[in-house]
Amino acid sequence: METDECGAPEFFSNGSKLILAQGENGKLGPREVERLFTGRRDLHFPKPRGLSLSQSTEYGTVYGAEELKDLWGVARSHGVRVHMDGARFANAVASLNRDPADITWRAGVDVLCFGGTKLGMAVTEAVVFFDRKLSEDFAWRCKQAGQLCSKMRFISAQWLRILKDGIWLKYARQANAFAHQLEAGLRKIAGVEILYPVEANAVFVKMPSEVEQRLRAKGWIFYQFIGGGSRLMCSWKTTAEDVTALLEDAGKV
Repeated sequence: METDECGAPEFFSNGSKLILAQGENGKLGPREVERLFTGRRDLHFPKPRGLSLSQSTEYGTVYGAEELKDLWGVARSHGVRVHMDGARFANAVASLNRDPADITWRAGVDVLCFGGTKLGMAVTEAVVFFDRKLSEDFAWRCKQAGQLCSKMRFISAQWLRILKDGIWLKYARQANAFAHQLEAGLRKIAGVEILYPVEANAVFVKMPSEVEQRLRAKGWIFYQFIGGGSRLMCSWKTTAEDVTALLEDAGKV
């Protein structure tokens, strides 16, 4: 929200201020959130109204149900709503092997943005309001923001197929499994350091320059991303052959 949305949250909320909380491995820490809620209560400081967290996080880690409940407890004690950015929510559910309800409304989440494009669908995300009162003007806000697509029903129809027979979890589990295979292979390459726990479909890695150069020379494209290393993602369409090819090109024989 702070670094990759070009100021959209502030723009569409008519000037709300984002305040960052710290934590380990890309997660919000309850004590830090409490400090932000209580540190200043004067007229000159923004009044907290919403707590937003990413599941899985930008570092590829995952909040467990109890961690979410701890954050909810802090938020609830101050009358603050909880929003979950679930661009990779499917990967988090697959990682935890829990009922989706356990890490959403049962853990205090009021609104979930359920990622569709990272599941392989086109132009669609699902916004789920567990508290229906919060959705009262949502359709109008979408229209004003240019987010009401012509023939929206055709875009939305993709969800019927992806949710049927657990297809969404099938591909999320597959992506997570390939990420773990990639991590295991990278650890065998001299000088490679895995920066964060691999809990979903992301591998953050610090590679020697010669390894990076070798991969780029072979045509691999990857970001020098947040966290001080390179981000390697496994998606719904990643194959075992993809993982093997990258590891071989990186130097694993």
